[in-house]
Amino acid sequence: MASPVPSRVPRPGYAPPSFNPNLGRTPDSLADNMQNLQINRPPGPPSSMPNLSGPRPPPPFANQPFSSSPNLTPPMASFPGPTPVSRPGPPPSGFPRAAPPPIGSPQANPSPSFASGRPSGPPFSQPQPFGLRAPPQGVFPSAPTMTGPTTQPLSDQGPMSNGPHMFTQGTLPGGPRFPSVGSNQQPPVGPPPMLSSPQAPIGQSIHPFPGTPMSSAPLGPPSQLGPPFLATSQGVQPPSATPYGSQMWQMQSRPGASLVPGTMQPPRMFGMPPPPTNQYLPLVPPLMGHMSASGTSITGQSKIDPDQIPRPNPSSSVILFETRQNNQAGYPPPATSDYIVKDTGNCSPRYMRCTINQVPCSGDLLTTSSMQLALMVQPLALPHPSEEPIQVVDFGEGGPVRCSRCKGYINPFMKFIDQGRRFICNLCGFTDETPRDYHCNLGPDGRRRDADERPELCRGTVEFVATKEYMVREPMPAVFFFIIDVSMNAIQTGATAAACSAISQAISDLPESPRTMVGIATFDSNIHFYNLKRALQQPLMLIVPDVQDVYTPLESDVIVQLAECRQHLEQLLETVPTMFQNNRVADSAFGAAIKAAFLAMKSTGGRLLVFQSVLPSVGIGALSAREAEGRTNVSAGEKEIHKLLQPADKTLKTMAIELAEYQVCVDVFITTQTYIDIASISVVPRTTGGQVYYYYPFSALSDSAKLYNDLRWNITRPQGFEAVMRIRCSQGLQVQEYSGNFCKRIPTDVDLPGIDCDKTIMVTFKHDDKFQEGSECAFQCALLYTTVYGQRRIRIHTLSLPCTTVLSNLFRSADLDTQFTCFLKQAGNEIPTTPRYQIREQITNLCINVLHSYRKFCATVSSSGQLILPEGLKLFPLYTLALVKSTGLRTDGRIDDRSYWATHVSSISTPLAVPLVHPRMMAIHSLISKEDDESLIPPTIPLSSADVTDDGIFLLENGEDCLIYVGNMVNSDILQQIFGVPSVDEIPTQFVLKQYDNKLSKKLNNLVNEIRRQRCSYLRLRLCKKGDPSGMLFLTYMIEDKTPGSLSYVEFLVLVHRQIQTKMA
Repeated sequence: MASPVPSRVPRPGYAPPSFNPNLGRTPDSLADNMQNLQINRPPGPPSSMPNLSGPRPPPPFANQPFSSSPNLTPPMASFPGPTPVSRPGPPPSGFPRAAPPPIGSPQANPSPSFASGRPSGPPFSQPQPFGLRAPPQGVFPSAPTMTGPTTQPLSDQGPMSNGPHMFTQGTLPGGPRFPSVGSNQQPPVGPPPMLSSPQAPIGQSIHPFPGTPMSSAPLGPPSQLGPPFLATSQGVQPPSATPYGSQMWQMQSRPGASLVPGTMQPPRMFGMPPPPTNQYLPLVPPLMGHMSASGTSITGQSKIDPDQIPRPNPSSSVILFETRQNNQAGYPPPATSDYIVKDTGNCSPRYMRCTINQVPCSGDLLTTSSMQLALMVQPLALPHPSEEPIQVVDFGEGGPVRCSRCKGYINPFMKFIDQGRRFICNLCGFTDETPRDYHCNLGPDGRRRDADERPELCRGTVEFVATKEYMVREPMPAVFFFIIDVSMNAIQTGATAAACSAISQAISDLPESPRTMVGIATFDSNIHFYNLKRALQQPLMLIVPDVQDVYTPLESDVIVQLAECRQHLEQLLETVPTMFQNNRVADSAFGAAIKAAFLAMKSTGGRLLVFQSVLPSVGIGALSAREAEGRTNVSAGEKEIHKLLQPADKTLKTMAIELAEYQVCVDVFITTQTYIDIASISVVPRTTGGQVYYYYPFSALSDSAKLYNDLRWNITRPQGFEAVMRIRCSQGLQVQEYSGNFCKRIPTDVDLPGIDCDKTIMVTFKHDDKFQEGSECAFQCALLYTTVYGQRRIRIHTLSLPCTTVLSNLFRSADLDTQFTCFLKQAGNEIPTTPRYQIREQITNLCINVLHSYRKFCATVSSSGQLILPEGLKLFPLYTLALVKSTGLRTDGRIDDRSYWATHVSSISTPLAVPLVHPRMMAIHSLISKEDDESLIPPTIPLSSADVTDDGIFLLENGEDCLIYVGNMVNSDILQQIFGVPSVDEIPTQFVLKQYDNKLSKKLNNLVNEIRRQRCSYLRLRLCKKGDPSGMLFLTYMIEDKTPGSLSYVEFLVLVHRQIQTKMA
């Protein structure tokens, strides 16, 4: 049956009753200044963006590469792809930033939906910055269009909010959208032309690929990309021109890497640099015992000084890293540091990072070390804005050159012989004939004479244009389908209104391309679809009451082009909260709603975004409240409770496999205040390459801004559809296991209905043969995917590492962050099937075994009374203790919290793994008393309650949450400056950080903004007060403290030492 949406329903404004009406929109809010984040900023200065012509200076690492030889044609045509998407922050001032590439003639065979001529819009995977959109006429009369960052006098504005916005009655929800610095123009909208040259080097055309994953082929003119998070009203002054601040730092040297000369201070990333190659790194001062050059020594418990034990020492320097020097692979900088990569043969460590940077020649040597051999693969990772763009290579109808035996792709480590007529595969050793149109003579050094002109022969990362043989159907369009929970609980908590508001604002950043399609449905115990055809005067509701055998009405009209339905969609999103405001249906047909939406998307595939607020109780995949059973088992012990972390049944898993088969990727936004059984629900996003977003307990006041920012980044970040990934490695190794969010139908490949720049897949290896000393082992990742504009691409990452028979080389080349990330993911995978106490024991034993191996075989001259830690792994005990005490493994905590933690770590990237379990803490009550007044990030404090004083205010962040702890004896002047109240008791529980007209408040807001930039996440702010449960939550992150059932950091080191001594006896 069908019923029209009332046309005269009052505009609800999406303002739940708890919204603070004083949170006004201000031009200098966090939202509007996120254009300075540089997450997805093009290489040129903002002021140059409207002008897409002009010369393009070489990036900092430009080799005059790919200049043409007389008989090999013109210089590479500039590829009008999207903006480079990159890490937060602009490049240091010492590095030139490339201007946008010139626009050339359209390439042959453009997509049928593409119009020729000037591109008319940026690809929606790389959206313009939020600031590029002018405010709607008449909606924000007080928000002038700006051509640069401005600062309004705070005294004239009153307090400004660093939290969610207020949606006023009768206005379109959406904050002011200001043009970025130096530009008040919006880029034209539409697909770009492709460039080609009839004289491209032998059988291929090459395009500079500006940046990123999603932005593969012809995607549009260079345009500024929006940051991954924005808020419509944050009340924060614009940051300085560079988020790196203005303080200079000391220059250091590093073999294989160098520091950026003359640059400004970068964000202080959290982590510990590994030891430089062939360079003595100052060690932790001795602790009553000698210090060995081979590592850190620690003796006896009574002699350990807590102030001298190993702790993270964040680097404040930007590191320049060349992936290969003198034909040797370099040790990559720490994943948590700030670095710029020059691709000189190996791919950037952002894309592939190995746990050990020298491969053991045999399995026995690896077993002796007790370390893991694994890769962390993030194929669409965001590069730094100063890094040279990825090149797109088109081999024409013949496709890229490949090994005929193992099907490995051409790369810099394939050796050409017989005057270039044959080549030897570096993966399987097979010798192939060189295709006639790819032949080139060899130079005196044995390399092809055109090697430096061909990206695939000199770069570790390259992107190939896929031919028809890589397609089983025409590339799919970009489909986004939204499903919103409108059950009674969702309406009453404001979750429905917040979801509608977030969707309404986020879709405004999608271009009106013919390939962008959307659909929407709501559900409680029934499913409500909406016909959004433009021909209708208003959206038409179509109700599906059968939640056991669901169907999709009017399939062709449920999903329509965004350009055709934008007005109806906005009207509907304004109306939904009011339509269901008196809904008294408490049931939720979560599984049935997904199934029904899937039937509508089955012919195309796409991204399905579900907003869920209560436990699914009816229809397909209905669940029961298992939490009560969990509480009973908690009192009985841990032996059976882990079963509650497994899916309740196989219904949702079976449905998820079917979704993945038809290329539907599901993301679930959980806005709940009760138990919702994440263990069962998360099966769907984990199997389809999606993600779970968790807001517990959901607050419409404090969580709406994060919900919007998370959704906006989800649909606008660089991403791909219908992807398949395979890892190949040299003979002697074989892939043991893949781990992450994907569906696997055959052992060698992983199917990814959706893949984005944030997803990481772990690949573990085992030996099946031995390597020769001095040889190299190669790894190659091949990702076949479809861009949001419908181009099929093959992204190739190649990494070649030396092999060794020397055990000490393995410890010297161990990558701490990657080793720990491997242990973290393995622990997360074990949570549903193994009791927590067993996992804690396993993790502790892994740490002890690694350190015992080092002590036994590499530090034999030291006294047995000393704990010797390898320099590169000296923080391993601290991180292991942090993992043992983490949300997923500690003895207390909610079942849903542990399930979410296990789901989250399954796809977490290496730079965010360490902060998740070992957060950083800093004092904010003394921000303005520091001599270094220009630094945005103050020094970190050890995670010990001894450093948390009653008269202080402290900030702790882990990449997900940002906790602000307030002692019970804080000076009233400081409270007044930060919170606007004179006493702790007056600070509201529903906390929203505001900016007041004083220096301390401004510095705190700038600090929060900087952390959000560094983490690429709109952190959830939570207030913690001493003496109440929120204060206890804060203290659970004090890793170095002794707690009931767990050891302090000093005690843990003593335990590790004793265990090693026992093994040595």
